[in-house]
Amino acid sequence: MNVIAAVFARGGSKGVPDKNQRLFDGRPLVVHAIEQAAACQHVERVIVSTDSEEIAKLARAAGAEVPWLRPESLSGDTAREWDAWRHLLTWLDERGELPDRLLVVPCTAPLRNVGDLQRCVDASLSRDADVVLTVTASHRNPWFNMVTVDDEGFARLVLEPERRIHRRQDAPLTFDVGTVAFVVNPTYVQTADSLYDGTVIAVEVPAERSLDIDTETDLAFAEFLLQRSRTTKTAEAADD
Repeated sequence: MNVIAAVFARGGSKGVPDKNQRLFDGRPLVVHAIEQAAACQHVERVIVSTDSEEIAKLARAAGAEVPWLRPESLSGDTAREWDAWRHLLTWLDERGELPDRLLVVPCTAPLRNVGDLQRCVDASLSRDADVVLTVTASHRNPWFNMVTVDDEGFARLVLEPERRIHRRQDAPLTFDVGTVAFVVNPTYVQTADSLYDGTVIAVEVPAERSLDIDTETDLAFAEFLLQRSRTTKTAEAADD
């Protein structure tokens, strides 16, 4: 199977300015994503789609291809990344280089490991899924402790069960979609308009490896989790 990895990294960000270029553990987030993608089995190329010349330079130095700068129409705050995926796949298709699978590795989940990426690729190849995405167990459950509030302040459960649920443990399991990785069938992306219109498989990843960096607090917490993980591994090695 031919797998191409792609990192989509815009230059702008409101929550964390220049987020994809920010240092995490001494290296830019975009570089972490490139290195993790390149280490994944089956991946033959890593391509970065960006509108930023600075990110392009970082990506090329890390060994990724940056064949062009992304058009402005695909780079604004309202642009859908799905359309950026299509843009890359159209370019590959025109060159006769469309892969069997596209592995999308977002910059915002640097705590993932290569094994997480590999499990997603393996799930896609073995089960012929249109989309593989990662999930973590949700802390809130729309069947039990999530409500909507109308204009008059009246609250209702987001989802109404047939029978009232009184304990969280009795509610159906729900999951948060993460940004660890997405593996997609290129043909599906070229013809569909949503992640969820086809055959979608979920790969569960522990919460400590799924943190999505969207704010400065997230970035600081990710650094804390990284250091805690290293301290734990050092202590375990000493015990051995």
